[in-house]
Amino acid sequence: MSSLRFDPRVRALPSVPDTERLLAYCAAHRGVALDSASGEPRRGSLFAFDPLDAGPLPTDVIGLRAYVDRLQVGEGDAIPGPFAGGFVGALSYDLGVVGEALDLPEDPWGWPPILGGLFTDFVWVDHASERAWLVLGESPGDGRTSVAERVAQFSVAMDVALGEPCTEPAGPLVRHTSADEHEARIERVRQRIAEGEVYQVNLAHRYTRPMHGAPLDLYRRLRSVNPAPWMAFLASEHGAILSSSPELLLESHAGSVRTRPIKGTIARGTNAKDDAAARATLLASAKDRAELAMIVDLERNDLGRIARTGSVHVDGFPTLETYASVHHLVADVRAELADGLDTVDALAALFPGGSITGAPKLRSMEVIAELEDAGRGYFTGSLGFLDVRGSAAFNILIRTLIWRPRPDLGERAGEVSFHVGGGITWSSDPTAEELETRVKGAALAASLCALGSDADTLGVDLTHPK
Repeated sequence: MSSLRFDPRVRALPSVPDTERLLAYCAAHRGVALDSASGEPRRGSLFAFDPLDAGPLPTDVIGLRAYVDRLQVGEGDAIPGPFAGGFVGALSYDLGVVGEALDLPEDPWGWPPILGGLFTDFVWVDHASERAWLVLGESPGDGRTSVAERVAQFSVAMDVALGEPCTEPAGPLVRHTSADEHEARIERVRQRIAEGEVYQVNLAHRYTRPMHGAPLDLYRRLRSVNPAPWMAFLASEHGAILSSSPELLLESHAGSVRTRPIKGTIARGTNAKDDAAARATLLASAKDRAELAMIVDLERNDLGRIARTGSVHVDGFPTLETYASVHHLVADVRAELADGLDTVDALAALFPGGSITGAPKLRSMEVIAELEDAGRGYFTGSLGFLDVRGSAAFNILIRTLIWRPRPDLGERAGEVSFHVGGGITWSSDPTAEELETRVKGAALAASLCALGSDADTLGVDLTHPK
């Protein structure tokens, strides 16, 4: 394939544009937003739009290398932030593990395994300095209008007022695996653990709901209900991905890489005293610490395959982080890339994330496929960027809504799917694990309805402390 060249033109914006206007611009221009809405770390957000006409997307993780290598940066301005043009998009869980012939079920909606595109036009917002830059690629060779015209178009859009999100259910919230069946599946995982097949398996189940309203409006509601540091919005011809993920799969820059697995969850208390007690309970939980330790070891091994000898290390084990409706235990696993290897090698080593498969990874994924008996699609895949300098940031697609159009239900109607799950170990109590999935799903359900109206369906209180 022929290469694509662009000359970056950078404009410092006089103020940080309104996030919802940036999101609307992405939605209208086939864009992708990596939206750090809340939490830690909250360094910056990327809003990419108007992808290049670069031909078919790759169909596997390794193919991203040649896809991004087609893009050549010419003369131009210095680009601020971690992204300098390249791929922004999503990877399906069903891509599996690079180099392994896993027999995984297909995406339930038949979507392709990679969505997104090559982008040279974007806004980078630095949350630490509260500054923003508009970066536009000049002469990328795909017939787009001049930089001056695109600047004017962008400026007009940033002055357009947005109405309130307009969404409403077009049918009931449907749970596809009953609580009894999910608990029975958990028991089967525990049996596999007792037989020595696996140490931990991340098991999930699925909800769907028909909805009236545009995907962007749904994302705006999700963002207000469950803000998170690794949120993302992607619009495509197939549908949309609306993620409020708290979890980082990969961050890579200048040869340094890190992953940040989450294991251990507890619902937030309804007042300050109960919330403090919940934090203390989670930090003292031997089960949750052991669960995190298993996945940290898995990620150390994954990174060890591509790391310089002796460079893999763990920071902050465990660290408690607080989100809108839950507390989590997390840890950082860091490494330096070995000579001759790059960010795509690191992504291939980590994908899909160990925290959403289990340990050992391959056997856990086989057990997941057997017990869940359906493709996960983009749930527990990843969404992020890989740029021309070899930098990358990818989340893990948990706390994520997948939207597809349903014209049979009316204009601007669609269907939303989401999964919730958790890590199962020998010490797991099926009833407690089942409740944990509903706690995780409460904020997602709340974004699809009037607050509290699906409490009976989920069996949990949808309210949470401010």
